[in-house]
Amino acid sequence: MSQPIRIALGQMNPVVGDVIGNARRIIELSEKAREAGADLACFPELALTGYPPEDLLLRPELLVWVERGLALIRQKVRGIDLLLGLPEDDTSGLYNMAVVIREGEIIARYRKQRLPNYSVFDEKRYFAAGSEPCVVDIRGVAVGVLICEDVWMPGPAAQARDAGAELLVTINASPFRTEKTENRAQMLAERVEETGLPIVYLNMVGGQDELVFDGGSLAVDARARLVHRAPAFEEAMPLLDHDPAFGLSAADGHPPREVEDPVGAVYKALVLGVRDYARKNGFKGAVMGLSGGIDSALTLAIAVDALGAENVEAVMMPSRYTADISLEDAESEARALGVDYRVIAVEPAFKAFLDMLEEEFAGSDWGVTEENIQARSRGVVLMAISNKTGRILLSTGNKSEMAVGYATLYGDMAGGFAVLKDVPKMLVYELGRYRNQQGPAIPERVFERPPSAELAPDQQDTDSLPAYPILDRILELYIEHDRSVEDIAAEGFEEDVVRRIARLVNINEYKRRQAPPGVRITRRAFGRDRRYPITSGFGRQEWPPESD
Repeated sequence: MSQPIRIALGQMNPVVGDVIGNARRIIELSEKAREAGADLACFPELALTGYPPEDLLLRPELLVWVERGLALIRQKVRGIDLLLGLPEDDTSGLYNMAVVIREGEIIARYRKQRLPNYSVFDEKRYFAAGSEPCVVDIRGVAVGVLICEDVWMPGPAAQARDAGAELLVTINASPFRTEKTENRAQMLAERVEETGLPIVYLNMVGGQDELVFDGGSLAVDARARLVHRAPAFEEAMPLLDHDPAFGLSAADGHPPREVEDPVGAVYKALVLGVRDYARKNGFKGAVMGLSGGIDSALTLAIAVDALGAENVEAVMMPSRYTADISLEDAESEARALGVDYRVIAVEPAFKAFLDMLEEEFAGSDWGVTEENIQARSRGVVLMAISNKTGRILLSTGNKSEMAVGYATLYGDMAGGFAVLKDVPKMLVYELGRYRNQQGPAIPERVFERPPSAELAPDQQDTDSLPAYPILDRILELYIEHDRSVEDIAAEGFEEDVVRRIARLVNINEYKRRQAPPGVRITRRAFGRDRRYPITSGFGRQEWPPESD
């Protein structure tokens, strides 16, 4: 006969490839869950390997380590049932698996049925698809097991219900992007409507290269009412009670926490992405160029919040075109955040390069080449400091700039991690305002000054680009919604402007391919999401074609 059960959600932050480290974390959290009276401790999709393991899955030794990690868990954990994700191989293929372990024995296995193969996902490259439901008895409660995409699509949840499930538990590695929280809530409502069953949705947390997993695990009852929401962007182990008579509820009796403010959620995703990229790759600190502008100011604030002010170094590198106001604002930003700050002028290096190239450049006009030499001089300085100190170099360019190539290869694009790579310029300003609400970080006039690269006299970004509100909207329609030039122009933009922006996006793929990784926060990030050929005639064609 069914009786109340308590479920612990191990919203953990694994490290991809560190199977034994992940196994030890699972053991540690399982012991805490048992002490809290839980009957079942759940852990995310591929928790043992971390997600996504990518081509590590093609290495046979990874599966050897998975066997060792699983054996360690089976040996150590007693007195509580475990549900966790791992890859498992047999003669029919490699599967994205969930296993249920009781007193050291695997009592149930479930093979993920729906394999996502879009956006940042390419699971069909690695895994075969399962086809059978998994329903396991936990102290008399029939629990149906699902893995991530299985709950996003109709079918597997109803299949588990038809196999006798009275409660669904789905383990996930669902990465963050804007609007994802609302998407998940809508999806769970659809599955409840499909099955009439309560659902526990456990999500991974942590940064993995470009991806950030935001946690925020959920539970909804059989009427699709939210009964629990776990913290976002941090590890947690909430407890849920399922009573066959009264349904699903939070063990602490507290109402579900509010959804994170959208801008605040992006900020926290960026902080977590920087923290985990540095920490998981062995960097103890960061160095970055500080120009006095909004992009570098926001990057500095994120770095400090991620790594601590004592672990961040900011370097102002003036040239002959750097305005006094930029020097003042950079120093003000550094002092407000308490970081190690220094000024290293690049004018001597810039002049030396000009002298070296004087004969080569004889007879040519001053232009972009000379501007880029300044940016590359700064890149050399920052990389030297990074090499010498062991601190990761954070680059500061935003998505709007990266989209149109308004950045210098081996100059301001130099670095190990591009914090704002997927953040459009206008969102940079919103994030800066958000951060200032948490404490002084960015001077007010930084928000008001016209953006400038300061690589030429009286230079402003609008000398080369449309105003950012216009540019960002054109880029959103072209990149994230795949709209044509003609369709975008029909929204009220000048067609010549749209065509020029589209051309800049198309011809600068080669630059983006050489850029550092950066946190993904939109539905179409450069790199993992948007994969275009470098060599392409797309966007250069005309219709009707000229006659021969």
